[in-house]
Amino acid sequence: MNPNAQKHAAAYPSARKIRRSCSNELYRTAKRLKLWIPKDKMEQAEALYVKKVAANIIWIYENRSNRKLQADWWDENVSAEIAELWDVDRSKLCQAFREAYGG
Repeated sequence: MNPNAQKHAAAYPSARKIRRSCSNELYRTAKRLKLWIPKDKMEQAEALYVKKVAANIIWIYENRSNRKLQADWWDENVSAEIAELWDVDRSKLCQAFREAYGG
């Protein structure tokens, strides 16, 4: 067995990487909505999104190469709460997320 085989295997993302990715995705989504989101609401949305990702990290990791499937997951599991928090139309939010995320 090759001793370097495990060294190059992909690992689950760190908590820091998850937080940064979620933050960037929400920032890009808000930009595409052409809305200014107050800092406190953006932070609440980030906390919510990170919590949902952490709870489903195994599924997200297994489907890491399928952005469309991940965007579908986001629509079903995250978008409603963020749309309510930001007081925006959910369908517009989902569309903006897909454009920002590439799904």
